[in-house]
Parts: sequence; C-alpha cells; structure tokens
Amino acid sequence: MRIVSLLPSTTEIVFQLGLADQLLGVTFECNFPPEARSGREIVVGGMDTHHLTPLEIDQLVREKVAAGEDLYTLDDAALQRCDPDLILSQDLCRVCAVSSGNVDEAMARLNCHADVLQIDPKSLDEVIESVNTVALAAGVPERGAALVAGLRDRLATLAQRVNAHVGDGDRPRVFILEWIDPPFVGGHWVPDVVTAAGGVPVLGMPGEKSVPSTFEAIAAADPDHVVVSPCGFSLDGAAAQAESVLHLLPARAAVWAIDADAVMVRPGPRLVDGAEALATAMFGSDVTGIDANAVIRRIR
Repeated sequence: MRIVSLLPSTTEIVFQLGLADQLLGVTFECNFPPEARSGREIVVGGMDTHHLTPLEIDQLVREKVAAGEDLYTLDDAALQRCDPDLILSQDLCRVCAVSSGNVDEAMARLNCHADVLQIDPKSLDEVIESVNTVALAAGVPERGAALVAGLRDRLATLAQRVNAHVGDGDRPRVFILEWIDPPFVGGHWVPDVVTAAGGVPVLGMPGEKSVPSTFEAIAAADPDHVVVSPCGFSLDGAAAQAESVLHLLPARAAVWAIDADAVMVRPGPRLVDGAEALATAMFGSDVTGIDANAVIRRIR
C-alpha cells in the first residue's frame, strides 16, 4: 500500500504501526521520528513563521483566515508522484493542517482515486482509537490493536500509581496555556491529558475547541500549576515563552514548559507520554517511575 500522511500525528502512527516503508509522502511539519521526512515527498508546505513573535503569528493567521486564504499548500506534483492508495487527512482544525476539502479538490484535478481517511479526534480516547482506524485502513488491524492496548495499559498503570498517592479531593488544578499572545486555553484532548495525569483541568473544556482567554481570567481561576504548551513549539521554545510571561501568571502557581509538539498538541500516541510527563511534574518521578526531563521543564 502507498500511503500519504498530511498530519504529523498520523505520520507518527504510521511509523509506530511499522509501515514506514509504505509511507511515501508527508508534510513539512512531520519531524517525528527524526527520519520522517527522509527520502519522502513533501506534499504539504506552509508559512515560515520562525522570525515572528507569537502575537505576529496570531495576527497573520487571523488575517489569512479572514481573507479565505489557505495556511497550507498542497503540492499537486508531489502528491501525483506518490500515487497513493491511502491519504490520511483531517477537517478538525484549519490552522493545524491542510483540510480534506483541499485534498478532495486536488484529487479531482489529478484524477487520483486514493481513499481519503479523515482523522478528527476530539478527545484522548478518540485519539487512541484513531490508531485502530489507521491500522484497519492500512490492512494491519492486529498491529493497531496491539499498539492501542499498550497505550491503554500505560494510562491504567499511571492512574494506579497516582491514585495510590493522591485522593480525589486533593488533585492539583492545572491550566494549559496553548498560546501566550493572546493567551489561549488548551481544548479538545488536552483537558483529558490533564485528567489522565491525575490533575483537574482549569478553564479548558474536554472535547471543545481551544479558546482565547486573558491573564486576568487565568489568575482568577487560581490554578496550582500552569503549563506553557505553545502549539508549534518544542521544549526550548516553550521555555522561552514561559519566561516571557512569567510575570503575568498566578504568583503561587508552579509554572512549567512542555514540548507541545511532542506530547500535547498533536493528536497521536505520544499524548500518553504527555500524561506521564504532567504526572511526573505534579507528583514526582518517585510516584510515576518516569523520567520526563526531556519533555517538561520547571520554570518556577
């Protein structure tokens, strides 16, 4: 089977299913595992925002969306060279990836007859089940079942360890800051990750979109922990942004930076790593048995 992945998260799933040799096309954002882009067609390009501040990125995105312009560019020629049987796409977030509508238009232009599979999870459970969805479409359902079972076992083990350490009434309240300027509350599966880690999500609504907020509202919510998790940034970038808004965050809260792209904002298997990292930050590695220093860092 010839597979094209238009999402970093589905690229990770394809690799974890052992189908790397069938993956012919990926996006410019597919950076995990490190060899994800090596020897593959880059079928989706996007804006270079590395020189922009978070506010400038937000303004640019808003302007393009308001004008009806695309944030991502699908390369017809690259897609045609892949000649895929299966395309993994999404319609959940126009800001996060090329939409399936653009994919359908490209397929019509190219007379391509691939199956297009939309992966649009809104909860942690749906993210995990999307592994089975991809595995079934790729013809390896047994591999999907094994991967899903492993992810669920890890979450169950984490819950057992945390439950043995803290009671329901003593669980820390956690705010996930998904963007700093303007401040955004992490939504969709993010509150579920907090809950899986043993915390109580603050302001974010499970299954709902990420929404703008204010630093005044965050302070009024009085979380025990604030986790800076800017979409599109790794740990070092998140740490720099956390430092820049430290004076705006609730004074009593522990402040953390997390590798957002790796373990928080992309709806793939590594969200389980994110739950483990958050739990380790809140309760310590003695409780979780996990060293999470590679993906989460205390700022205050």
